[in-house]
Amino acid sequence: MGLKPDHWIRKMALEHGMIEPFAPNQVREGVISYGVSSYGYDIRVADEFKIFTNVHSAIVDPKNFDPKSMVDFKGEVCVIPPNSFALARTVEYFRIPRGVLTVCLGKSTYARCGIIVNVTPFEPEWEGYVTLEISNTTPLPAKIYANEGIAQVLFFEADEECEVSYADKKGKYQQQRDIVLPKL
Repeated sequence: MGLKPDHWIRKMALEHGMIEPFAPNQVREGVISYGVSSYGYDIRVADEFKIFTNVHSAIVDPKNFDPKSMVDFKGEVCVIPPNSFALARTVEYFRIPRGVLTVCLGKSTYARCGIIVNVTPFEPEWEGYVTLEISNTTPLPAKIYANEGIAQVLFFEADEECEVSYADKKGKYQQQRDIVLPKL
C-alpha cells in the first residue's frame, strides 16, 4: 500500500469516492462503532430490511427465488426472529478500484450475541450498496441497530491489476441501489 492502511483508506475514499458517505475516524460514542479502523472500514447497516418468513410456505430456491419468502421492514431497530435470517443493505456506497479486493467480516459485538453477518467479497471495479446477509443463530429474538456498525471491510491491494474486473464481466450485482435478492 505504501501508506499506512488507515491513511490509504482515507486517501482512496476522499480522492476517489471509494466509500460514500465516509467517516474518516471511528465513531463509537453510544453506538456500535463504524468508520475507519486500523486496517479496514466498519460499515453501517441501513434502516431497510427483508426478513424471512414462512407465512406463505415458500421454498428458498437460489435459482428461482420467491420474494414472498420475505417481509419488508423499515425502522431504526430490526428484530430478527429466533433461528431466522434477514437481508439488509449498507448505508455506504462503494466503488472498488481495479487493483483492490475486499473481504467483509461481521463485527464481534454482534458475533458474541450469536448474530452472524455474511458478505461476499467486493470484487475489483464492483460498485453499489452492499447487500448484507444477517443470521440470528440463537433461540431468542435479536435486535439489529440501523445506522450503526455491522461488519468490517478489509482491503487488499494487488501488486498488479486483474485481467478481468467485475465491471468488465458485467456482473449481475453491479451498481445495486437496494437490497438485491438472489439472481441466476
